Amino acid sequence: MPKVLVGFMGAGKTTIGRLLDPAFVDMDALLVQRLEMPISDYFARFGEESFRQQESLLLQDLLEQETSVIATGGGIVLRPENRQLLKKNPCNIYLQIDFDRLYQRLATDPVNKRPLFLDKSQEEFQALFEQRLPLYEEVATHVINVADKTPEETVEMIRCL
Repeated sequence: MPKVLVGFMGAGKTTIGRLLDPAFVDMDALLVQRLEMPISDYFARFGEESFRQQESLLLQDLLEQETSVIATGGGIVLRPENRQLLKKNPCNIYLQIDFDRLYQRLATDPVNKRPLFLDKSQEEFQALFEQRLPLYEEVATHVINVADKTPEETVEMIRCL
């Protein structure tokens, strides 16, 4: 069974996944390939519910394969069926970070301009963050606070699990 990385956008799931295993699966990148368009375009064209359905199908497929590391999208925990699938997986690592550091990280990221971040006020974004926290905790078998750690330190902690 794979190590599944969960956490809010910007927590470092893709970075950590890449360091853990160069052959890791980034669900967002794989969804872009499968959907043949950027996630933001898919959201705008077909809606969030359709996207979440596609995300659920992909999660189910990946958990049945011989994948060593999966970096999920930040919203994977929103659907109850995804949480049930994840609870059956023996290693779900929640990359935890406080809101202020996360917000600063996203605001200063020169590469990733995330629609959910750009389209919401700081208060709306914080409400979304706080809504998801208990859902990440619900599925996590391990919690690693990444706020004061380098990606390499986080990877070392995961390898010691």
